[in-house]
Amino acid sequence: MSQKTLIIAEAGVNHNGNEQLALELVREAHRAGADVVKFQTFKAKNIVTSDAAQASYQSTNIGMVESQLTMLERLELSYESHHTLVAECKKLGIEFLSTAFDIQSLRFLIDDLKLTRLKIPSGEITNLPLVLKHAQSGCDLIVSTGMATLGEIEAALAVIAYGYIFPKKQVPSEGDFELAYSSIQGQALLQSKVTLLHCTTEYPAPLDEINLSAMASMENAFNLPTGYSDHSEGWLVPLAAVACGAKIIEKHFTLDQNMAGPDHKASLNPAQLSEMINLVRQTEQAMGSKIKAPTKSEVANKIAARKSLVAAVDISPGTVFSEHNIDIKRPGNGMSPSLFWKIMGCNASRHYKAGQLINE
Repeated sequence: MSQKTLIIAEAGVNHNGNEQLALELVREAHRAGADVVKFQTFKAKNIVTSDAAQASYQSTNIGMVESQLTMLERLELSYESHHTLVAECKKLGIEFLSTAFDIQSLRFLIDDLKLTRLKIPSGEITNLPLVLKHAQSGCDLIVSTGMATLGEIEAALAVIAYGYIFPKKQVPSEGDFELAYSSIQGQALLQSKVTLLHCTTEYPAPLDEINLSAMASMENAFNLPTGYSDHSEGWLVPLAAVACGAKIIEKHFTLDQNMAGPDHKASLNPAQLSEMINLVRQTEQAMGSKIKAPTKSEVANKIAARKSLVAAVDISPGTVFSEHNIDIKRPGNGMSPSLFWKIMGCNASRHYKAGQLINE
């Protein structure tokens, strides 16, 4: 059987800063069958300057132009609300996960919420000081790689390896990251604790920029498990990613795609999320095993579907088998047609009536 894909329902900022909407997102993720529900944890003033412009998709989806700071302050979820969400997740039995965009928020996730798994978002993969703090927590890490090159991913992994090995060292020396990354210990820690997510950072992501084949490139380059964080419309691409071997699927969802906010339009509604998860589970079943052998159902169908060597005419004992007196017909419970040339020229050991299965 194929491994079960971890499905992360990405609530993100689709709560619009409202705790009650966030709680409903948790409940809908659970109802849909997600393994994890993920939010975003940040203090807007810590992550963006006052004059930083929105991404074009943000102004388009919101329907107005404003600074990133103004937008993010409206979408910020209080630390107190996080505690409420964690309690709801524990009650329902779904994992709470969040992405920290600043060190203060990261410390909150680690020290206050006691998370054992963290997600590094695509936009922070070159923020190596923040990447280091993630690794020094000792938590398992999911690293999203939108907008990144293989070189940038490798640089982040080198920092992560170093952080795992040296959880207390604050100021690394030149060459420390490379040494940690190339060490047996560093590689072992990465392989046991890190999953890379392929991602296209656009909302919605166009199909001709999805590039799912990059998952295999990352797996081959870094020998790490890979998954896919999806920003495309619908659920075709997540299903294809599962078929390509994704260990994790992350998908944005919302209570209502018509709500005001930057990510709602590129998200699934609860019914769509449920359908996607159902189809992922069916895809997993269809993926099955890498072993190529007859299945239980196929074994039962062999006799009806395959053919055997049969007598084309009445054959007397001692008659030489030839293409003139041997035919190939169903059922498949006699001598296999693969033995056709082996018996050519041999003498029949017994009498066969026309249509009778050859049994030599």
